[in-house]
Amino acid sequence: MSSDNQTPVNNAAFNAATDLEIRIRRKLERQHFMHLIGADLTVITPGRVEAELALQQQHQQQRGFAHGGLVATMADLVAGFAGVTLLPDDVGLVTADLRVSYLHPGVGQRLRAIGWVLKAGRRLHFCEAEVWCDELLIAKASATMAVLEPLN
Repeated sequence: MSSDNQTPVNNAAFNAATDLEIRIRRKLERQHFMHLIGADLTVITPGRVEAELALQQQHQQQRGFAHGGLVATMADLVAGFAGVTLLPDDVGLVTADLRVSYLHPGVGQRLRAIGWVLKAGRRLHFCEAEVWCDELLIAKASATMAVLEPLN
């Protein structure tokens, strides 16, 4: 098959991915806490999101580890936005339940969180997330997200 035959499909896929990223980044403008901690989404695909954060002194607890609340926030952020990628623009998603298992202390230069949707339902989305500090998996999370219908 020639590349000419593939161009419209590739362009359509590219446009869909670009539209999704634009839509999600527009929603991120209102995520003030995410901006406060310095997190940024680095990967946005349907049902999967990644975020990164450069660890700084304000992110540490008293022993110099990444604060557990920061780690939970990163897991919540990526799990939630993974779910948002599967919803229409006028529908919201909020955390109903978040369970975080801390596997190792976060000591390093950078946090990277990866979130994905296990099952997207009409009322609830079931999501998971991992949080890595440099190359070490430091936390796993399971989240239940509640779908919010548009306000009319």
